[in-house]
Amino acid sequence: MGWIILIVVVVLIVALVLWGIGAYNGLVALRNRVKNGWAQIDVQLKQRADLIPNLVETVKGYAGHESQVLTQVTAARAGVVAAAQSGDVARRMQSENELSRALFNLQATAEAYPQLQANQNFMDLQGQLKELESKIAYARQFYNDVVLKYNTRIETVPTNIVAGMGHFEQAQYFQVDEAAREAPQVKF
Repeated sequence: MGWIILIVVVVLIVALVLWGIGAYNGLVALRNRVKNGWAQIDVQLKQRADLIPNLVETVKGYAGHESQVLTQVTAARAGVVAAAQSGDVARRMQSENELSRALFNLQATAEAYPQLQANQNFMDLQGQLKELESKIAYARQFYNDVVLKYNTRIETVPTNIVAGMGHFEQAQYFQVDEAAREAPQVKF
């Protein structure tokens, strides 16, 4: 009878250890997917940042007196570059939201110039930007979906015990700030 109890206890301990290893490995895999999701967003954002100087120069040729809008875009892009170099994800997200608002203003400004709308270079750049914005939106959705799974796993019982012992921290969602939700007012 004593051997049976000992065997049951050993089996339970082994099962508990195996479950702990599986839970830890699952959390590591999700954390790595979160990092990968952010890296995918980063690639798209870098491409957008590289496209912006060409877009600004093209618009500047037709709408040079709209210097405030062009300055906003240039400053927002500089903020994105600085935030990317800092490695601070929250700062990067905020900078990207500011850049999105500035680009929206730039596109609204460009609509007032029919000759610019007919410029093939501008149309190509605008098409590339539109395509990149779609890719960024998809990458953000993927990233936020993975963050949801990861954060849920960290918070739910019983993996929250392993998450606490392994020092797993919640990931931040890539959210649009309140100012970006409002349509900017463009006045001429």
